[in-house]
Amino acid sequence: MDIIYHPIGVLHTPFQDLRDMPIQPAGAASAPGTAEIFPEYADGLQDLDGFSHVILLYHLHQVRRVDLRVVPFLGSEPRGVFATRAPSRPNPIGLSIVQLLRVEGCTLHLGNVDILDGTPLLDLKPYVPGFDRPARARAGWLQTSQREVKTRRSDGRFT
Repeated sequence: MDIIYHPIGVLHTPFQDLRDMPIQPAGAASAPGTAEIFPEYADGLQDLDGFSHVILLYHLHQVRRVDLRVVPFLGSEPRGVFATRAPSRPNPIGLSIVQLLRVEGCTLHLGNVDILDGTPLLDLKPYVPGFDRPARARAGWLQTSQREVKTRRSDGRFT
């Protein structure tokens, strides 16, 4: 079965090199950016400006390989890729929850961006705390490593 998606826009960020990007939107190196939504999708932006955050789903267009076991940025031992946020996945789909600062026409102004410049945007959804923040969530092996996310950057291990 072939599944084909077409971008609804493109993400513009200050990050030109995979080796110097923040590893999550919560990272200290995250930055402002924009999502340029293609004009044919403009009507879909109605009422989005009332939300403080959006969920971006995007194609990791620079990923060139699939690894089912990886040593993640916040780890030192191999883990199954599905237990990580590593980009070298069977379907290179990225997900980030970022601030929505404002909407101007077909441009979304964003904060806390951790995405490579020129990344194709597949979809976006409003972040709704009551839906998207489970009360008793666990972080598995990451439970002890989450504090490091603010200081870590990508190092090119997945390029």
